[in-house]
Amino acid sequence: MQTKISNQQKIKHLYNRAGFGISPLTRETVDHKSIEKAVRELFVQSKNIYPLQVVTAEQMRLEREEKKDSKQTFTQSATPQEKIKTIIKDRIESIKSLNLAWVSQMVSGNAMLREKMTLFWHGHFACRSNNAYFMQIQNNTLRKHALGKFGDLLMAISKDAAMLGFLNNKQNRKDSPNENFAREVMELFTLGRDHYTEQDIKNAARAFTGWQFRHDGEFFFNQRQHDEGEKTFFGKTGNFTGEDILTTILENKQTARFITTKIYQYFVNEKPDPTIINSLSDQFYKSDYDIAQLMESIFTADWFYQSSIIGSRVKSPVELLVGLQQTFTIQFQETQNIIFLQKVLGQILLNPPNVAGWKEGKNWIDSSSLLFRMQLPELLFQSAEVRVEAKEEGDVNTAYLNNRKGKTIQASANWTGLQNAFKKVKDTETLDALAGYLLSLPITQAQKDLIWRRADKSSKDALIKSLSSALVSLPEYQLC
Repeated sequence: MQTKISNQQKIKHLYNRAGFGISPLTRETVDHKSIEKAVRELFVQSKNIYPLQVVTAEQMRLEREEKKDSKQTFTQSATPQEKIKTIIKDRIESIKSLNLAWVSQMVSGNAMLREKMTLFWHGHFACRSNNAYFMQIQNNTLRKHALGKFGDLLMAISKDAAMLGFLNNKQNRKDSPNENFAREVMELFTLGRDHYTEQDIKNAARAFTGWQFRHDGEFFFNQRQHDEGEKTFFGKTGNFTGEDILTTILENKQTARFITTKIYQYFVNEKPDPTIINSLSDQFYKSDYDIAQLMESIFTADWFYQSSIIGSRVKSPVELLVGLQQTFTIQFQETQNIIFLQKVLGQILLNPPNVAGWKEGKNWIDSSSLLFRMQLPELLFQSAEVRVEAKEEGDVNTAYLNNRKGKTIQASANWTGLQNAFKKVKDTETLDALAGYLLSLPITQAQKDLIWRRADKSSKDALIKSLSSALVSLPEYQLC
């Protein structure tokens, strides 16, 4: 039997799934609105696109020239090896700056749904590159098409410099085809495993020969490296290009089903519901893969607000960190610590573990990570000492993440927004009110009794602060 869900709970659930939670200020303005109106406003707000602008093309050009010089000349001040180390260090700093800029944008709440979709597509089209400018281009491409047509997004990412480099398509030439790019496009980006043959992969790889990129990240078609011979793909034979292959993949309804299933598992429930997914994927296919239309159907469906769905999903590390920063207006003295926390929690933006991306849901949690997640609010609120170290992976690109100044995370929270939002609530009702705002699942009376006994009742502000700190340290706060 389903529990009756209040409109306030539905709004909170919508903001948790379509964004990173609801700030105290936003809560006051949307709590009374209908779901349909709240959803419409999310889409209107996300019409705006805020591209990241951290790295410039000129910086990359100078870096290329410096690298080229370092291979040719010795100087009195630095050997070529030292210059290369400096270039690598600069690149790492640029990737780090890009990471922090994206976190800041997510925390700001601007175009919240677009940013959440960008995060989803970042995991779907998982990619790594030590070229920060290329990663910035890719991230902005994901953001631009995040709520557009999936076909446009697929085409843009398939011609993206970072992706073509990551999946070795620069080495895909007519005399020696490299199948990596073609395989991942079908297995991970569109159709899913077992919906194509090895022959399809071989012929798709031939069609993608000549898909390359320039130093500035621009895609270009290298005619001399393209295999112009006949190819057979999904039972059809012709002189197919890479564009033809992607078009044929989009004509296959399995692509709509695969993408819809993945979106359902990310935004709704880890366990797919075949009936709902059939209906959504049919609509997605008929709409020419309109992502915004698909998301609106999900966010306005009655089943999205069932009690079995609310609080059933484990927050990803980025969702957890962004949500805490947004709710409590947390500022870090050393922004390096934001990336350190991503590493400890197992999700570093712009650095997915492999082309398959992060394993979502329950995979985020084990006994040690749950303990750290529950201690995290106290670490941030009290600038406590962090005893845990990020796991070493032998990766030169992430080894720097353990290099922090000191053992504490110096951070400050601004409690004003939360205190203002709940100052008029009676003291005896404050715990229930805060639990309703911060948690997606109800807590037991025994938990409430314990929290209330330990609460600081010296003033209203102190009460709100101590109750909130206790609530976000519960396992229930890990769910949304």
